[in-house]
Amino acid sequence: MGEHMDQQNAEARTPDPQPPGPNPHPPPFPRRGDEHLMCRTSLWGAAGFVGCAYFAWTSFGHIVRHEFGWPHDLWTVATYLVWLVLLGILEADTRCLRERVFFGALLLNFVVGLGLTLWSKVPGADVRMARLTTGALWTLGALVSLTTVGQSGKVSREV
Repeated sequence: MGEHMDQQNAEARTPDPQPPGPNPHPPPFPRRGDEHLMCRTSLWGAAGFVGCAYFAWTSFGHIVRHEFGWPHDLWTVATYLVWLVLLGILEADTRCLRERVFFGALLLNFVVGLGLTLWSKVPGADVRMARLTTGALWTLGALVSLTTVGQSGKVSREV
């Protein structure tokens, strides 16, 4: 009887062989590890576009108004550091080129911002160039985030 029980336990532990080719019965929702952060729902792409477009408009607005000052206080430094950590984690967690470009542009923006915050004697011409650069990066982020809108059904194909 013990031998019979061992055989039943061994059979229960061996998985059924899967037929070759695509799964004829895919799960109704992608597994958590298969989902892309921004491609999962159009809300993230739309929110990324709105946020980045606003900051691009703000950056270019500073240039038009000849406002080349930059804050140099500890709260601004702390804010940049928190965003850099968050964006670094998000960048490391992405598996999609669109998301990597999006988070990479934001990460680079915050590196520039932190550098200017720490540099207390930054010349106005350098701030102007930084505002042009960050405005272009915000614009890139806005455009790339739009490419993630409407991708929720396609996330498992592009990994």
